[in-house]
Amino acid sequence: MRHPLIGRRGALAAGLALPWAASPARAQAPVNVVLESEVVILDPHATTAAITRTFATHVFDTLFAMDGQGTIRPQMVEAWERSSDGLLWDFRLRPGLRWHDGEPVTAADCVASLERWAPRDSLGRMLWAAKAGLSATDARSFRLTLSRPFPMVLEVLGKPNAPLPVMLPERLARVPVEQRIREPVGSGPFRFRAADWRPGNVMVLERFEGYAPREEPADFLAGGKRVHLPSIALRVMPDQATGATALMAGEVDYMQYLPFDLLPRLERARGVHLVGLGGIHMFQGNYRINHAAAPMDDPAVRRVLWRCADQAAVLAAIGVPERYRAPAACPSFFLCDAPLESRAGAEAMGHDPEEARRMLAATSYRGQKLAFLTTAGSISQLAAQVMVQAMQRAGFDVEEQVMDWGTLLARRARREGWHLFSVYANGTDMFSPLTHFYVSNTCAEYPGWDCDRDIERMLGAFADSADPAERRRLAEGIQAAAVRHVPSVMWGQFTIPAGIRDRLRDVPRAAYPMFWEARV
Repeated sequence: MRHPLIGRRGALAAGLALPWAASPARAQAPVNVVLESEVVILDPHATTAAITRTFATHVFDTLFAMDGQGTIRPQMVEAWERSSDGLLWDFRLRPGLRWHDGEPVTAADCVASLERWAPRDSLGRMLWAAKAGLSATDARSFRLTLSRPFPMVLEVLGKPNAPLPVMLPERLARVPVEQRIREPVGSGPFRFRAADWRPGNVMVLERFEGYAPREEPADFLAGGKRVHLPSIALRVMPDQATGATALMAGEVDYMQYLPFDLLPRLERARGVHLVGLGGIHMFQGNYRINHAAAPMDDPAVRRVLWRCADQAAVLAAIGVPERYRAPAACPSFFLCDAPLESRAGAEAMGHDPEEARRMLAATSYRGQKLAFLTTAGSISQLAAQVMVQAMQRAGFDVEEQVMDWGTLLARRARREGWHLFSVYANGTDMFSPLTHFYVSNTCAEYPGWDCDRDIERMLGAFADSADPAERRRLAEGIQAAAVRHVPSVMWGQFTIPAGIRDRLRDVPRAAYPMFWEARV
């Protein structure tokens, strides 16, 4: 089945994969990897953080998965059937699936996992709104019964966006998401080695010898994930410069995000290859706004932020070379040079300091101090600092509050105590109204707590439609409504190249790291 949201320009590049296991379990030193940040949340259902998704794609598995052409393929599922009226869906698991603790994967595990995940995810909630029942029919089979047809069942079950619909053992799936699981037992190709975890230093993932890959070749998140390396060490570096220096020195084999100011040196470094991708492989930066905290509950105040945001200034401050950024300021929530690119409402979004001052003076804002959360030493912090200065010039009293990413995740989970934070996300998350974090989660229990019923209604119509032309029309309407509602303000579209040592072979060209199929 072709994924309905991805056209030729946005098709994900097929890839093999990155650093990990094969040979005698611990006879070989692990491949050293530096990811975007430290993995601090091990519960794959509990957060949309990309670093937890990267962790989850390796330790856990999904019923279906997306391949490099945007096609949804079976992953843990062996076969499935849909009734002629579209209301009954029967699924059968592949034989031989096992959890990392040795227990067999059962249909009851999958039912409990879906029940835990779906209410926490925007697409999951749409599917659940059409669900009449879900139950295991035998040890390897389960049935989903719908109250009305829902065209996107497989797309929901195989979506690549966080939080991923990964499967857990039933005993873990019964743990409330608010409590988070502390024991990451999955059925994926890699196993979390708890005894070797040193928070703040290193996390080790080793090949799961009990993993049974599919027969077909690996292709993005789908197919047979064959592991050829014994283990991978996720190294925590104090900053990007330290990681880049270690990469050039051969102490690190892979670094997910290279610092822009060191790109000239990295391009000249012997044995280092840089990989940068375009289209929906790019990133979108956003200033997420807390609608639950006054004065950001006033849409007129939020709209001033469009006139404060200067994408060109932000990308210049970060140091993004021209070849790694969108050619001009992008006004589309759903990415530029992407299938659902929209410029609806763009006239209200251009950077204009004078207009920002005039607009703010006409609002209910009366000098309240605003807390702008930023992640220390990151490009998000640089993006935030540019915005803080622009907001101050417009007349806002705004204070930057610097912290590590784990602390920011904890702070943003509270309705009070913050007004904005700066972040960036993969284009594979943001190119559709149904997956864009700050559009799709309207009227949901999601950090930022915005709610626009018109957007909610159009999202439902978008999910129910199988007509590409109707979907494009609805995407235009959602874009226009989001410009008025302002769930977030974009600060740029760009690529961050990855760095790979030449000893590490068969690394995939994909939107985020994957560590199977690679060899040294």
